[in-house]
Amino acid sequence: MDLSKPIAINFSPSSVAEEILQNVRTICSTVVGSVPLDRDFGMSMDTLDQPINLSRMLFQSAVIQALAKYEPRAKLVSIDFSTNGESVNQGITMPRLTLEIQE
Repeated sequence: MDLSKPIAINFSPSSVAEEILQNVRTICSTVVGSVPLDRDFGMSMDTLDQPINLSRMLFQSAVIQALAKYEPRAKLVSIDFSTNGESVNQGITMPRLTLEIQE
Protein backbone atom coordinates (compact mmCIF):
# COMPACT_ATOMS: atom_id res chain seq x y z
CA MET A 1 0.00 0.00 0.00
CA ASP A 2 1.48 3.30 -1.13
CA LEU A 3 0.47 6.04 1.31
CA SER A 4 1.76 8.86 -0.88
CA LYS A 5 -1.13 8.59 -3.34
CA PRO A 6 -4.61 9.70 -2.24
CA ILE A 7 -7.48 7.34 -3.00
CA ALA A 8 -11.20 8.07 -2.78
CA ILE A 9 -13.19 6.32 -0.06
CA ASN A 10 -15.37 3.44 -1.26
CA PHE A 11 -18.42 3.16 1.00
CA SER A 12 -19.24 -0.30 -0.31
CA PRO A 13 -15.95 -2.17 -0.74
CA SER A 14 -16.22 -5.24 -2.94
CA SER A 15 -14.13 -7.46 -0.65
CA VAL A 16 -12.95 -7.77 2.93
CA ALA A 17 -9.38 -7.13 1.77
CA GLU A 18 -10.40 -3.84 0.14
CA GLU A 19 -12.20 -2.82 3.34
CA ILE A 20 -9.16 -3.62 5.49
CA LEU A 21 -6.78 -1.73 3.20
CA GLN A 22 -9.10 1.26 3.22
CA ASN A 23 -9.25 1.15 7.02
CA VAL A 24 -5.44 1.03 7.25
CA ARG A 25 -5.15 4.01 4.91
CA THR A 26 -7.65 5.94 7.04
CA ILE A 27 -5.77 5.13 10.24
CA CYS A 28 -2.43 6.18 8.76
CA SER A 29 -3.75 9.44 7.30
CA THR A 30 -5.72 10.64 10.33
CA VAL A 31 -4.03 12.94 12.84
CA VAL A 32 -4.33 11.88 16.48
CA GLY A 33 -6.77 14.18 18.27
CA SER A 34 -8.81 15.05 15.18
CA VAL A 35 -11.61 12.50 15.75
CA PRO A 36 -13.92 13.95 18.43
CA LEU A 37 -15.23 10.67 19.87
CA ASP A 38 -11.89 8.85 19.79
CA ARG A 39 -8.98 11.24 20.35
CA ASP A 40 -6.46 8.37 20.21
CA PHE A 41 -7.45 7.32 16.67
CA GLY A 42 -4.84 7.94 13.99
CA MET A 43 -1.16 8.73 13.86
CA SER A 44 0.81 11.23 15.93
CA MET A 45 2.52 14.02 14.03
CA ASP A 46 5.28 14.25 16.66
CA THR A 47 7.58 12.24 14.40
CA LEU A 48 7.62 14.91 11.68
CA ASP A 49 10.32 17.10 13.18
CA GLN A 50 12.64 14.28 14.19
CA PRO A 51 15.79 13.17 12.34
CA ILE A 52 14.78 11.01 9.35
CA ASN A 53 15.94 7.66 10.76
CA LEU A 54 14.26 8.27 14.12
CA SER A 55 11.11 9.47 12.38
CA ARG A 56 10.92 6.29 10.32
CA MET A 57 11.31 4.06 13.37
CA LEU A 58 8.70 6.02 15.34
CA PHE A 59 6.30 5.85 12.39
CA GLN A 60 6.77 2.09 12.10
CA SER A 61 6.11 1.64 15.81
CA ALA A 62 3.03 3.86 15.65
CA VAL A 63 1.63 1.90 12.68
CA ILE A 64 2.07 -1.41 14.50
CA GLN A 65 0.33 -0.07 17.61
CA ALA A 66 -2.52 1.58 15.67
CA LEU A 67 -3.18 -1.53 13.59
CA ALA A 68 -3.22 -3.73 16.69
CA LYS A 69 -5.84 -1.46 18.25
CA TYR A 70 -8.00 -0.36 15.30
CA GLU A 71 -7.54 -2.93 12.54
CA PRO A 72 -6.25 -6.22 13.98
CA ARG A 73 -7.06 -8.04 10.72
CA ALA A 74 -4.04 -6.31 9.15
CA LYS A 75 -0.53 -7.20 10.24
CA LEU A 76 2.41 -5.05 9.20
CA VAL A 77 5.03 -7.14 7.40
CA SER A 78 7.35 -4.29 6.38
CA ILE A 79 7.58 -0.61 5.56
CA ASP A 80 9.64 0.65 2.66
CA PHE A 81 10.40 4.36 2.69
CA SER A 82 10.90 5.10 -0.97
CA THR A 83 12.88 8.26 -1.54
CA ASN A 84 14.75 9.98 -4.28
CA GLY A 85 17.69 12.33 -3.85
CA GLU A 86 15.66 15.53 -4.02
CA SER A 87 12.94 14.38 -1.60
CA VAL A 88 15.50 13.25 1.00
CA ASN A 89 17.11 16.70 0.93
CA GLN A 90 13.68 18.21 1.59
CA GLY A 91 12.93 15.73 4.39
CA ILE A 92 10.19 13.92 2.45
CA THR A 93 9.69 10.19 2.72
CA MET A 94 6.87 8.18 1.19
CA PRO A 95 5.99 5.06 3.19
CA ARG A 96 4.90 1.92 1.38
CA LEU A 97 3.34 -0.66 3.69
CA THR A 98 3.39 -4.39 3.07
CA LEU A 99 0.54 -5.99 4.98
CA GLU A 100 -0.66 -9.47 5.73
CA ILE A 101 -4.46 -9.60 5.78
CA GLN A 102 -6.21 -12.03 8.10
CA GLU A 103 -9.86 -12.36 7.17
